[in-house]
Amino acid sequence: MPNETKQMSAAGLSALRAREGAVLHYYNDIANNCTFGVGGLAHHGPCTDDEMRRPVSVADVNAQLAVSVRSAEVAVRRQVQRRELTQDQFDALVSYAYNTGPSGARPVLAAANAGQDADVVAHMSRNVNVHPRDVHGRRLQPVRSAGLVNRRREEAAPFRTAADAQ
Repeated sequence: MPNETKQMSAAGLSALRAREGAVLHYYNDIANNCTFGVGGLAHHGPCTDDEMRRPVSVADVNAQLAVSVRSAEVAVRRQVQRRELTQDQFDALVSYAYNTGPSGARPVLAAANAGQDADVVAHMSRNVNVHPRDVHGRRLQPVRSAGLVNRRREEAAPFRTAADAQ
């Protein structure tokens, strides 16, 4: 497997932390899901009053980030086995899988595995909506997120360069 020893680089991790920010308490994200740390999903649906009062330590944030990044790295290594990724491409796919979850990243990872860089860019560029939930946890209409548009542009950049060269 060409990517079996790859890990997210220090630069990739730094970019991920900058994109996500680090929050030392529980909060409801734009989709009204309980979140903490570096964009870490605590659970679907809003935070409870108890969670909103509970502080989160730097150690908790770092532990959540490490586990989630490792999970995203595993997903990328398992699903992109037929081509060698550059470090920037690997970092971008890990960031994407971290944000969408391994199952949400499948179409992008399949395109990357097939060497279809233009499809990687297209899939990433379409995944810019959030699905808010009401206070009862029911999904509402999708909302286009300017933050996700910018994030996807950054994540797609290493594949856009490769796609342009094809």
